[in-house]
Amino acid sequence: MDTVESLVIGAGVVGLAVARSLALRGREVVVVEATDLIGSGTSSRNSEVIHAGIYYPAGSMKARLCVTGRQALYAYCESRGVAHKRCGKLIVATDDSQIPELEALKQKAAANGVDDLRWLSREEALALEPQLHCVGALLSPSTGIIDSHGLMLAYQGEAEDHGAMLAFGAPVSGGSVENDGIVVEIGGAEPTRLKARYVINAAGLAAQEIAGKIAGVRPESLPGCYYAKGNYFVLSGMKPPFSRLIYPVPEPGGLGTHVTIDMGGQMRFGPDVEWIDRIDYSVDPQRGEKFYAAVRRYWPGLPDGAIQPGYAGVRPKLSAAGSKADDFLVQGPEAHGAPGLINLFGIESPGLTASLAIGEYVADMVDAA
Repeated sequence: MDTVESLVIGAGVVGLAVARSLALRGREVVVVEATDLIGSGTSSRNSEVIHAGIYYPAGSMKARLCVTGRQALYAYCESRGVAHKRCGKLIVATDDSQIPELEALKQKAAANGVDDLRWLSREEALALEPQLHCVGALLSPSTGIIDSHGLMLAYQGEAEDHGAMLAFGAPVSGGSVENDGIVVEIGGAEPTRLKARYVINAAGLAAQEIAGKIAGVRPESLPGCYYAKGNYFVLSGMKPPFSRLIYPVPEPGGLGTHVTIDMGGQMRFGPDVEWIDRIDYSVDPQRGEKFYAAVRRYWPGLPDGAIQPGYAGVRPKLSAAGSKADDFLVQGPEAHGAPGLINLFGIESPGLTASLAIGEYVADMVDAA
């Protein structure tokens, strides 16, 4: 049986960021990925937004790691040539009853260290985006967009440059805790067993399932796993009317049906929130009717027939619909009883923005073990 110092399960943006951080610290790293490519799940099925850190409770991991990660991410993209754009975004109130929600968001952002939000009157907002409908808005100049696949390739390349190895088509089928490490059972075309001193479970939507297969992990330590599907529609047949991202005030389970623009200039709408029992990435065209209604609150000029089904992603939630939003959950041995195991649960938005900070956080945990 082969041995390795550090085994990372999952080659999404967070798993690759963790592998990069460990490799840069001189640790031996192997990354196992169940599919045949990097970032095929949540990491490539999102809005590709660099978040400022506005929405999260003060002191939460999401708030801290998002703000730290965002600052690091812009610097990283500059130094590594990853395509990105600091385009800014407007969070809009479409009627006077929503103004208090914007005020609360501004206070929440300030508590998180986001100090560059600016109030805009209706006239100021329309001067920036003439086709917008609103009664007031917050301007977030630190919000941006990024080529998520380019970012993951950069993480992968840097990790491999420092000795990390990636294995694709290598699903984890089980494991057991032993005195001197964790034995991980790996399936696929060439099944094998690896013993690792440290195992970082960054499997995203499958993280709870994998942790539950490792003998020695306390079952009661595993949180719930709920799927919140986000459907996206794309603007078709016309030039995008906005140069910035446009967000409504948040809604339960998400940030509302917002407008983003990708690095290729295509405008898309979403995600919405659809609670599902199993992972399904198909987009029901019928949901488009709700998108028209949601988007026309802030863009009344959206023509009929202008949006087409795009793609869907699934957020790994720790609580069911109607529950308070959960924080990231990073579990060490004190929580689950398995020395050397670090579980990353509920890593949804702003996981991409926070990825560098999450990588450093986990590497610090390994160093301290």
